[in-house]
Amino acid sequence: MSAAIQAAEESILLRRDVQGVAYLTLNRPNQFNALSMEMLDALLAELDRIAAQPEIRVVVIGGAGKAFCAGHDLKEMRANHVKSFQQALFRRCSKVMMRIVDMPQPVIARIHGIATAAGCQLVSMCDLAVAVDSARFAVSGINVGLFCSTPSVGLSRNMGRKQAFEMLVTGDFIDAREARARGLINRVVPLEQLDQEVAALVDTICAKSPLAVAMGKQMFYKQLEMGLDAAYQMAGEVMACNMMTEDAAEGIDSFVAKRKPEWKGR
Repeated sequence: MSAAIQAAEESILLRRDVQGVAYLTLNRPNQFNALSMEMLDALLAELDRIAAQPEIRVVVIGGAGKAFCAGHDLKEMRANHVKSFQQALFRRCSKVMMRIVDMPQPVIARIHGIATAAGCQLVSMCDLAVAVDSARFAVSGINVGLFCSTPSVGLSRNMGRKQAFEMLVTGDFIDAREARARGLINRVVPLEQLDQEVAALVDTICAKSPLAVAMGKQMFYKQLEMGLDAAYQMAGEVMACNMMTEDAAEGIDSFVAKRKPEWKGR
């Protein structure tokens, strides 16, 4: 094994760019890709870099080994049993989750194994999620005396309140099909079709105007926190601004002319 390959395999977070798509892989397979402080730092730094790269159209987050992500690193948390560390850890985790929401590119979770506690939170905060039919989801902190408070934020914004609270207060697992029925994930496929399904979703997004996607993502999350009247006022203003862009003009003209649009990103 070359030194370069070995160094890449030992990196806590892997990145691979392919045709405008950034693939991020949580690379702590022996720890089920637990979100240590180091992992959160690496994720935040990489997401910040990607957000500033307009040539990247979509981000896909997956995990190495058997799991997608088993949540926070409980051993690290016990080894640093002071409130200041715990506060810093959860602040950093929240920054990662908000970075996913704030960045212009859609972020897709690629789930091939368990997603528990903060790992389930990560799934809930990604814009889209595709899982294998054998994947399982839980917010299981309650089983060790720790209510999953930060995961509850994302979970309660993906599914019904009673469904979310039941998961939080019981720690029980749900399977991929139940997760889809509850709104936590978008698509469920057999393992051998996972990458094909992710690629199909990526291709569909990449065929759209990058400007419209970025404007739409920002508007979508902002309006969720508003009252109905304020949401319509903001959405109308965003749509009017979107209509004045070169991409909207090109999209409408190409539709009328029955040709493929050539996006300008303006």
